[in-house]
Amino acid sequence: MIRLLLADDQALVRGALAALLDLESDLDVVAQVGRGDEVLDAARDSGADVALLDVEMPGLDGIAAAARLREDLPSCRSLIVTTFGRPGYLRRALDAGASGFVVKDTPAEQLADAVRRVHAGLRAVDPDLAVASLAVGDSPLTEREAHVLALAADGGTVALIAAEAFLSEGTVRNYLSSAMGKTGGRTRAEAVRIARENGWL
Repeated sequence: MIRLLLADDQALVRGALAALLDLESDLDVVAQVGRGDEVLDAARDSGADVALLDVEMPGLDGIAAAARLREDLPSCRSLIVTTFGRPGYLRRALDAGASGFVVKDTPAEQLADAVRRVHAGLRAVDPDLAVASLAVGDSPLTEREAHVLALAADGGTVALIAAEAFLSEGTVRNYLSSAMGKTGGRTRAEAVRIARENGWL
């Protein structure tokens, strides 16, 4: 029996996934959480073998939760199951230690097969997303540029971003300018949109 943890901030989606997966004779949903920062404790307490993680959750996103599991509880493998099938998310998730990445409209039979593959130590990646990821390539943004651009996404002024990032205003302007150049965005907002659409933020 493969013990599963489901992490998704939408209770309805979580419940539907649990109902579908519980129909499989070899799968058992042993824990459900609605926040990314609850994943590690829930996985540890339930003895889960595989954690199915949404990307966008409060507290901690699914990619960061996958990284925590790899570091602190490597016996629990992670499979990203998300609405947001963005190429950059796939690459970031695999780099963080996730063993698989599928989108939520994956048929139930394929999702169950992905869980089994991940449990067996194999990778399970949506093939269309894998092709798109290769086409888009790695994020052109440095870690600092991505961080500053993410802070800019909330519409903060350069002064506010500088204070939050512990950088000078001139440095923030330079990072924003560089991020705009690398994404092809003419404005900060456009650079944020392009980076988000590609899963670089």
